[in-house]
Amino acid sequence: MRHEDITRSTPARGSVRTLRQQEELPLLRDHLLRLDSGSRHDRFHGFMDDSFIERYAAKCADDGTVIIAYIEDGVVRGAAELHPPDQSPDSLPEIAFSVEARVRRQGVGSILFKKLIAEARSKGYRALRITTGAQNQAMRALAHKFGANLTFRYGESTGTIDLRPQAQPQSARAAMATPVDAARAMASVNRAYWKMLLRMYGWGRAA
Repeated sequence: MRHEDITRSTPARGSVRTLRQQEELPLLRDHLLRLDSGSRHDRFHGFMDDSFIERYAAKCADDGTVIIAYIEDGVVRGAAELHPPDQSPDSLPEIAFSVEARVRRQGVGSILFKKLIAEARSKGYRALRITTGAQNQAMRALAHKFGANLTFRYGESTGTIDLRPQAQPQSARAAMATPVDAARAMASVNRAYWKMLLRMYGWGRAA
């Protein structure tokens, strides 16, 4: 994924790109270690010490997890994780997000979410699973924004995001007429008009 400057839409001044797994592992690890206690609790659904986070980051580098990062001055300040389906008990790819306090309220979470969903669709995934702490209101709101249906259980909010194209209502499809549709409709009206005219003058009756 190419670098994308996001300064036009937010006050943030960084870029968003996919991390190279092994080579850039320290960037993800250091980002997770920098999370404040509340953010760390929300991200991992409980307090996790530094050794756990170091093992977790190393695992992400080895198991095929895709990391899309928000980077400022070479430092990862936010990360979106797309974990492969074989790591999940229900065979659904799982997603997770973390944003450092210093870059919050700048649209970073929304941009990471959009990029992650695009990445998931490019891999052919049809649904994603998301789990977040019950007290993580910001992430719950963001998940709802992108179509997640969350349920509360055991101190967590869990849900899925359906990535399949949604069928349009019949009324919406009817309203989306193309130029070809319009031309066909006009031709039909013209034919009906001339038929009516011929009948009026008796030109359309057999001899």
